[in-house]
Formats: sequence, C-alpha cells, structure tokens
Amino acid sequence: MKRYLILEDGSSFPGEGIGASIISTGELAIQTANFGYQEALTDPTNAGKILVFTSPMIGNNGINAIDYESIDPVVKGIIANDIALNISDSENFEDLSSFLKEKNIPAIFKVDTRALVHRLMEEGTIKASIMDTNDEHAFDQIKALVLPKNKSATVSTKNAYASPNVERTVAVLDLGLKHSMLRALSLRKVNTTVLPYSASPIDIENLRPEGIIISNGPGKPEEVINQLTPVLDHFYGKYPILGIGLGFLTLSDYLGFELVQLPQEFDGINYPVIEQNSNAIWQTAMNIDQLVLPDSVKMNMNREYFDLHSELMAGFWNSKDKLIATAFNPEGAPGTNDADEIFDYFLQMMG
Repeated sequence: MKRYLILEDGSSFPGEGIGASIISTGELAIQTANFGYQEALTDPTNAGKILVFTSPMIGNNGINAIDYESIDPVVKGIIANDIALNISDSENFEDLSSFLKEKNIPAIFKVDTRALVHRLMEEGTIKASIMDTNDEHAFDQIKALVLPKNKSATVSTKNAYASPNVERTVAVLDLGLKHSMLRALSLRKVNTTVLPYSASPIDIENLRPEGIIISNGPGKPEEVINQLTPVLDHFYGKYPILGIGLGFLTLSDYLGFELVQLPQEFDGINYPVIEQNSNAIWQTAMNIDQLVLPDSVKMNMNREYFDLHSELMAGFWNSKDKLIATAFNPEGAPGTNDADEIFDYFLQMMG
C-alpha cells in the first residue's frame, strides 16, 4: 500500500506502508543507531516522534521479549529504507510488521532516507505526518496540528511501584524511564522504587532512600522544572542525586547552567564523550537536543564529560554536593557499556 511522509515545509516522500493504517503526526527525528531498533521504538524518550532510521534495513531480527524499554511504545511512526518482512520462524520472536499493527504504529519503507536526512539536517526540528495522500488538503492538515507539550506527563508512571532487591534503596523519579536502567540497578542489587515525576518531597522522604535518580525522558527541562524544584530544594546536597538525559538538563537548569540547543538532536549510539581528567573516551548513546555551555559552569567539578562533536558539556560529577549528571545513557540499550560505571560511582557516593 502506497503511503506518504509529508513535511510541514511542503515536501513529501513516498513509500510502502506497513503496520497500522492510521494517519499520524509527530516530530521527525533521525535515529542513527545501526542496531537496537526495538529499544529505540520502545524508548519513552521518543514519545511523539516519527523515527527515521538511517541503517539500510531494520526488522531483520524481529521483536523479542527482552529488549523492550517500555511495554507500550509511544512513537508516532517509523520511516526506513527497508524493513524485513519475514524472519526465521521462532515462537520467541515476532516480526516487526505484526508488532507495529499490534501497537497501532504506522510505518513507511522504501523511502529515500538519505534525501530525508539531508532535509532534516537543513531544517532541524520539523513536523511531519504519515498519510495516504500528499495533496493540498493533507498539507493544510499538518500545518493546523499543534504538537503536545510536556510529554513526560504522558509517559511517567501514574502510581509508584517497586523493583525490590536487597541492598541500597533508591528512589527514581520517572520522566520517561527505560527498563534497561532498572536492569542496571537490579544487577547491583539496588532496591528501587519508581515514582511519578510529580512526586512530592514527602513522598520521597517516606521511602527512606539513600539516593535519588531523575530519569531520562521526552520534552524540555522548562516543562518539568516546576515539579522537580521542590524536590531539589529539599534533597540537594543531602542525598546523592543522579540525573540522566532530561534529568541532566533539569539539574543543569536548576543550577543555573546555560543550555545550548544542538543544531540537530542527538538520537543514537555513536556519540563519543571525553572525560577531562583522564582523557578517557566513551562511545555513548544519547537522546537529547541540548547540552551545557562549559563557560556557564562556575562549580568545581571532580569530573567533567564533553561531547567531542560540539565540545559542549555532556556530564559532570561533584562529590561535595553528591551530584552526578549525564546527557548520555549510562546503560546504553542500545549502545556500548562504556559508561555503565556511572551507576557504580553513584552507589559509591552513598558511602
């Protein structure tokens, strides 16, 4: 079935439609990972996005029961050069087309993704729709649609839940939590309670945590800072705090650091960062559209991490204030385990 990806600038890209046959509108985003499409599809940080995969083919490994980052994906669509329609017959795997229909996600393949990526590199963030036509009425529709704000409110858990274990107790504020982060904590025997992003200081205090994590998630720090400021006012310097992704941006905003908009959102697994003291380079996964201007940071940091592409700050560590924050995902998923030790540093801060 022929379908179209239409952009708000008036351009369109034809291809073959699979998955759900619905009309869907979202923010177009480049996904540069050459593996890990299941993690990208189910990552809550991609809420509201139509993902453009730059790899030659996706779907060749199907969908498995392990690599979910959330049970109910919140992406608005998929664009790919090619999608494997058949996989090896196995009861442990589901083909991507069936998965997309089940989750009501539309997709288009046989799209000229090279030309599309070039257009995105020129335009930056752009609104797009997956439709059955590319006539004037379709373009009028996309121009009239307004994309939702504060996506963290949509993907954050509505009720607290536990991921029990036997050692350190940590409270996680869910801005768009990935399952892989819970797995990383579980491997370290951390007793975790996940809370809504709007949890109050009393909600957290009642858990008697030894540390707090502010998770990754979709959206902008200004959309969540009002909910998180009372928590940071109450616990900053008292308990170790780890911020990841949107959590990194929110902590940076709270501390008065200047955030710089990236020319093109980072969304993939190939973002090298360098640690200033050791010159160690990690290949990291990021899903973020802002980083910190180094000159705006007036605090003395034990460690600082810089993105090698932009030379902007992508992480910091302050032992005195019991604070770690990273723009990158320490757990990878998809991606390397280079930065996985961030979780160990966080646990060491608890004493």
